[in-house]
Amino acid sequence: MNTIAVIPALNEEERIAQVVADVIKYVPKVIVVDDGSNDKTASVARKAGAYVISHVENCGAGAATMTGIELARKMNAEAIVTLDADGQHNPDDIPSLLSAIENNSADIVYANRFGQRNRIPFVRRLFNGVGNIITCAVTGKWVPDSQCGFKAFGPRALREVDLKMSGFEFCTEIVRETAQKHWRMHTTPTKVLYSEYTLAKGQSFANGVKTALKILVRSFLR
Repeated sequence: MNTIAVIPALNEEERIAQVVADVIKYVPKVIVVDDGSNDKTASVARKAGAYVISHVENCGAGAATMTGIELARKMNAEAIVTLDADGQHNPDDIPSLLSAIENNSADIVYANRFGQRNRIPFVRRLFNGVGNIITCAVTGKWVPDSQCGFKAFGPRALREVDLKMSGFEFCTEIVRETAQKHWRMHTTPTKVLYSEYTLAKGQSFANGVKTALKILVRSFLR
């Protein structure tokens, strides 16, 4: 199966080379979407062996992810793995994430950072729980780690996914696509590494509230 990794990245010149190197051990092709970075993210990622496509300005995690998906389609990908560029996801989990795709028992696989004994700060657990509840309310589908960027899309989901939300709310949009298009879903526990750096790169609680409000408003507009 031709599997490609898609990594949205914003100002990650210090981390992206290691992430690409670790991912290439399991997925031979890696796309890095430089989402309007003002550092050397693009050149560092390219030197590390990734295919790089750049936005001229910052468009948001959802838009960057969709740009990577569209490029993966043009590269004839049969499956993709998406993950963050800051190093919080463990590429060693990629084989388990792809397992249900490869044996054709799922169309989309969600990582679950809460399925193992990961050291996750309370605020992150709280935010994720709120995100899960809102996501379930607007989609009718429960996903134990709905806001995680670590996912695998099989042939059908890759072919049909069409993200319209440009910011972090795209994670909830993917769950809605899963429900509306009746994709077979699977979840798998994964490791996560939180540090001061990764915590700073993620959503603040205030941004999380804004994201939740966007999700609720847009759910009534579709």
